[in-house]
Amino acid sequence: MINTGKLAGCTVFITGASRGIGKSIALKAAQDGANIVLAAKTAEPHPKLPGTIYSAAEEIEKAGGKALPCIVDVRDENQVATAVKSAVDKFGGIDILVNNASAISLTSTLSTEMKRYDLMNSINARGTFLVSKLCLPHLLKSKNPHIINLSPPLNMHPFWFKNHLAYTMAKYGMSMCVLGMAEEFKEQGVAVNALWPKTAIHTAAIEMLAGAESAKTSRKPDIVADAAYAIMIKDSKSISGNFFIDEDVLKKEGISDMKQYACDPANVDNLMLDFFVDFDNVDMRIVGGSIEEPKKTGQGQIASIFAAIDKNINPDLVKKTDAVFQFVVKGDEAGTWYLDLKNGSGSTGKGEPPQPADATLTMDSGNFFAMFSGKLKPATAFMMGKLKVSGNVQKAMKLEKLMVSLKSKL
Repeated sequence: MINTGKLAGCTVFITGASRGIGKSIALKAAQDGANIVLAAKTAEPHPKLPGTIYSAAEEIEKAGGKALPCIVDVRDENQVATAVKSAVDKFGGIDILVNNASAISLTSTLSTEMKRYDLMNSINARGTFLVSKLCLPHLLKSKNPHIINLSPPLNMHPFWFKNHLAYTMAKYGMSMCVLGMAEEFKEQGVAVNALWPKTAIHTAAIEMLAGAESAKTSRKPDIVADAAYAIMIKDSKSISGNFFIDEDVLKKEGISDMKQYACDPANVDNLMLDFFVDFDNVDMRIVGGSIEEPKKTGQGQIASIFAAIDKNINPDLVKKTDAVFQFVVKGDEAGTWYLDLKNGSGSTGKGEPPQPADATLTMDSGNFFAMFSGKLKPATAFMMGKLKVSGNVQKAMKLEKLMVSLKSKL
C-alpha cells in the first residue's frame, strides 16, 4: 500500500501503540507526515518485550511524523482525558482514533478467573467505549473523522463462544461499539469501522506466548497497518459501519500479492486463520490446515508419540517451556498421559503427572496423532473444537515448537 500523503497534518490517536499492530499503524500514518498520539502503558522497558511509548515515538519522528507519547491505561478515565487534552493542546484536535489496546485469555468459563474477566472487559469493551466517548467531541470537529476498532466481525455462531466465552464477549464489546456508534454518528459524518486480520499476526507478544515457530504460520503487522491506512484516507461519509478483514480491504485496493506480508514466504499457503473468521467463507484446506477428520490410528500410536517425545526432551526445552502438561486422550486409544517440561531434565509417563498440570489438553486419539505429526496445528485444533484446553492456554500453545521437532520422527 503506497503512501499518498493524505494524512499529512492529521492527528491520529492510537491506543496500545508502543509495539505490535498499533505501532505498525502509527508508522504507516507517520510516513504521510501525520501527528501520532501514542496512548499506551509501556513507559518502562518490559523484560521480555521490546519497545516503549518513547522508543516508538523516536521511530515515528524518523518516519516523518510528529509524536506525542502519553502514559495511558485505557481503564483509567482521568489518564484518557489527560491524553486527549494533551493531544488537542499540542496538535489542535483529533482526526482519527484507532482503538487497538486489548487483553486476551483463551480460557473456558470454569477456568476464567474473575479478575481476568474484568481485565478483558475493562480494556476491550469499556476501554474502547471510554476512549471513543472522550475523543468524539474533537472528532466531530474534524473534516474527515474516523474511528477504527481492532475487533472482529460479529459472528453469532456458538462455535466462537464455547471455548473462550469471556474473551469473545470482551472483543465483541468492541465490535458492538462499531455497530452502535456508526449508526449514532452517521449523520455527523464520523466513520466508525472494525478491522480484523484474516490470519494470525506475528508480534513480539505472540512470540513470547507461542514461541518463534508461530511466525511460520503468521503474517507481519504491516498487512493490518496497510489496510487501516486504506480505510483512514477514505471519505468518512462514505465508509462507515463495516467489519473489514485486512486482506479483503487490500484486494479492493488492487493489491493481490499477499506473499509480501507472510513472515515466511515459503509457507504462504499454510497460514493460520485468526479467531472469528468464518470457516464457511474460507478454504481451510489451504489456510490453516485441513478440516477433514484425521484417519483413525492403530493401537500403540499414542505410546509411540510419547516414546519419541521422551527421546527429544532436553534441558534447554525444559527451560524454555517451564510447564507440566496432562493429556486426556479419548477414542481408540483412550488414556491419560503427562509431559513434564518444568522439573529436572523433563519426563513423560502414563497416568496423572507427579505435580499439578499447568494445562490439561483433551482430544480424540486420531486428532492427537495428527497434531503431533504436524498434520493438525494446535491453534487450528483449538479453534475448531478438536482440542479442549483447561488451565494456562498460552503455555499449551508452546507445545507447537516441540511438535515441529517431532514431525520428522513420527
